[in-house]
Amino acid sequence: MAERFEIVEKALLSLLNDKKYSTLRDILITMNPSDIAALFDSLEDAKIPLLFRLLPKELAAETFVEMEIDAQELLIRGFSDNELKEVVDELYVDDAAALVEEMPANVVKRILKSADPEMRFAINQILRYDENSAGSIMTTEYVSLRPQMTVEEAILRIRRQGVDKETIYTCYVTDSQRRLVGMVTVKDLLLAEDDETPIRDIMLTNVIFATTSTDQEEVAQMLSKYNFLAMPVVDAESRMVGIVTFDDAMDVMEDEATEDIEMMAGMTPSEKPYLKSSVFELFKHRIPWLMLLMVTSTFTGLIITSFEDALAAQVALTAFIPMLMGTGGNCGSQSSVSIIRALSLGELKLNDILRVVWKEIRTAVLCGVVLAVFNFGKIWLIDRIMLGNESITLMVDLVVCCSLAVTVLLAKLVGAVLPIGAQALKLDPAVMASPFITSIVDAVSLLVYFMFANLMLGL
Repeated sequence: MAERFEIVEKALLSLLNDKKYSTLRDILITMNPSDIAALFDSLEDAKIPLLFRLLPKELAAETFVEMEIDAQELLIRGFSDNELKEVVDELYVDDAAALVEEMPANVVKRILKSADPEMRFAINQILRYDENSAGSIMTTEYVSLRPQMTVEEAILRIRRQGVDKETIYTCYVTDSQRRLVGMVTVKDLLLAEDDETPIRDIMLTNVIFATTSTDQEEVAQMLSKYNFLAMPVVDAESRMVGIVTFDDAMDVMEDEATEDIEMMAGMTPSEKPYLKSSVFELFKHRIPWLMLLMVTSTFTGLIITSFEDALAAQVALTAFIPMLMGTGGNCGSQSSVSIIRALSLGELKLNDILRVVWKEIRTAVLCGVVLAVFNFGKIWLIDRIMLGNESITLMVDLVVCCSLAVTVLLAKLVGAVLPIGAQALKLDPAVMASPFITSIVDAVSLLVYFMFANLMLGL
């Protein structure tokens, strides 16, 4: 698929360079807006307005929504007032609100000036809600029906209003106070036995909804769980104020997944794509965590320094430090990734911590025993016999293997408990991911190692 798009992209760019605008336009109107938006990423800034003006009005607006922020800003600055009004008039309210949030103040003024009063009011309403809440990503463009309407009247209303709505398949039933009382689908209306059937007789009254303050990630999870095309959103008085559509929910899930991945890798989340980020921006997002992890790593050095005498007395112990630290870090990372994923999907709650700990203990015992037995044989056969390292005695082998088993147990507990603890403190569990947990486990593994060395070797 990607290779085919690259071929099409090269052909379109060739047509643009050859100024064959008529042929180019004929091809563009057959393409999906997302694919056209991807084409703009390959263009020089000077050619972006030229290609955009070839698109029909409706397709241009749909493509504009899918474009990167930089390209959108470039176009807006170059638009005449009439051109900007044409684009803004075609945008859905949630897309217009998202655009306003991203643009600098002088560009926002032009956008709001170009919007009609109703659109301006709707945008301002959405912008009032907290960032990352359901209210901030909803659209106010939905079809509302009344319980006393007949099926025929409902279908007529959908025909009249549906053209400007983001989705019409699911319609929401509200009373005279705009309180949500039910929902009905177009399928229900079309398959109704009688056109005179009241909506109250066929509507679903047990409606699942979100509030304006519900976290956007939770709304996305609800849409995924119930396989909805849209989620109704109500205010504190149960009045319906908008809907969150599945495409917006997918964007939320992608953004949240990207943020978690970056935080798990020890970076501050960035909103820009990699190729659009400058070297200095990458530096800003990476250096804080690198400095923090560097500082936490000094504890490892302090532990090794405090046991210098033990290492000097039994030099063979030094060779196994990297293996213990690496294995402990890997075990901690495995647990933390599993727990973070379960928390993000809503599979785990804070009160599940005891069940998590018990499960991780059993898993760690199995992993630790297998690793210790395997490592015992490996050290004795390879390091001691094949490589002829006489300093590795049976007791040294036992110290390493016992330390390994206990390190695996502690690492898995740390990796499981820290993300849950972060969630309890209202922090993102992804903060307690690989780099951070690895630093903690490194220190723990060394302490365990030297404790066993002191006990079993008398150092």
